[in-house]
Amino acid sequence: MFEGDVDIVVAPGEDGEMGILPHHSPLLTTLKAGVMKIRRGTSEEVFAISGGFMEVRPDIVTILADAAENATEIDVARAEEARQRAEATMRAGPPPGSEAFLAAEMALRRSNLRLQVARRRRIPGVETPGSSN
Repeated sequence: MFEGDVDIVVAPGEDGEMGILPHHSPLLTTLKAGVMKIRRGTSEEVFAISGGFMEVRPDIVTILADAAENATEIDVARAEEARQRAEATMRAGPPPGSEAFLAAEMALRRSNLRLQVARRRRIPGVETPGSSN
């Protein structure tokens, strides 16, 4: 989804956010679902990722994500509809721990993450739940 020289990569590690600068020591780690940021000069690209792995070498960072979506590509209305469907499914009462409940819980987490990332881009005229323009 991204290739190029950057100043910093900020990724959601299992134990918290990790900032990777050029010439970082080698590292191999797992990533959890969260917000990944790539900064180059004064510009920043933001992605929603749903976990994966990151390999850091002094001159390159490779991220293998289960799924990734650039903030500019997130359809806020679709993410909000997915959030509402997941909440409705969970309220409908499948037993906690059941396959239906766990699927709805994962869908809720994904949609909330997508909405969180979409809010970061703050496009004038586009409202996201919980934001005020």
